[in-house]
Amino acid sequence: MSAATTRSRTPDRLCAEAVDLARGAAEELAAPGVVGEHVGMVAEGDRVVTHFFECKDPGYRGWRWAVTVARASRAKYVTLDETVLLPGSDALLAPEWVPWSERLRPGDLGPGDLLPTDADDLRLEPGFTGEDAPPPNSAVSAEMAELVEAEDADVTDRTAVPVRGSIAAVAEELGMRRARVLSRYGLHSAADRWDEAYGAKTPMAQAAPASCVSCGFLVAIGGSLGQAFGVCANEFGPADGHLVSLSYGCGGHSEAAVMPKPLRPAPPVLDSMAADEFPLRPAPDTGSVPSTDLPAADLGHS
Repeated sequence: MSAATTRSRTPDRLCAEAVDLARGAAEELAAPGVVGEHVGMVAEGDRVVTHFFECKDPGYRGWRWAVTVARASRAKYVTLDETVLLPGSDALLAPEWVPWSERLRPGDLGPGDLLPTDADDLRLEPGFTGEDAPPPNSAVSAEMAELVEAEDADVTDRTAVPVRGSIAAVAEELGMRRARVLSRYGLHSAADRWDEAYGAKTPMAQAAPASCVSCGFLVAIGGSLGQAFGVCANEFGPADGHLVSLSYGCGGHSEAAVMPKPLRPAPPVLDSMAADEFPLRPAPDTGSVPSTDLPAADLGHS
């Protein structure tokens, strides 16, 4: 038996000697051959001792089988209390648990999956809730609208009277009547992601002849993000259909490479003011210029 590991209290002698009892309990619980040498014991209390055995299972490196035995007061027999597998100081442990919401990465959401958002999600903030309803005497309040409709009912068909303006109607027309909208943090987070994928620091933009702000394939978007982003509509570009930064660029820029017009050959030049000499025979060896006055009989020979 190896040197005992003890706490402040002295272990009970009979419990400390019950190594075989503890080993048998560990072997009964574990798979065959995975209970190793006795590596120590700890006094848990009066007549309560925990024995530790090495675990030889490759998947539990550094773990120990812990078997707790106890003895009743004035009893001569030691009984089994508990058997568990516990990690040691150098045990191989699983990584710290991370909630699914923090493990989720872009692209993990598949067809049919639902991605709930927290009520206090920093990327969102309350939209129009109706709490800022106008006072009853306001021109757009529901009370004033009912009064006006009642006055118009005498001279106008009630079904033809349009619904009076209200904050809710204006918000719905502008697309703002939602429970929550993007906060400034949500906008900045989205802009950072998009700029990282299709921004000025990407290798494609660094090698581009010009930026998207001057490209004819850029489709403008509304809102505050429209000041920095747009949608690429070049089907041959690497970012077709994606939201790109105005400082992004690629080789498909509309003005980067214009197809040159085909070259037109030069018109022929005809000189009708001079005559060119074409000798029929090569010049003699003397180097003199052949005469053009030839006999009529020689004109038929070449």
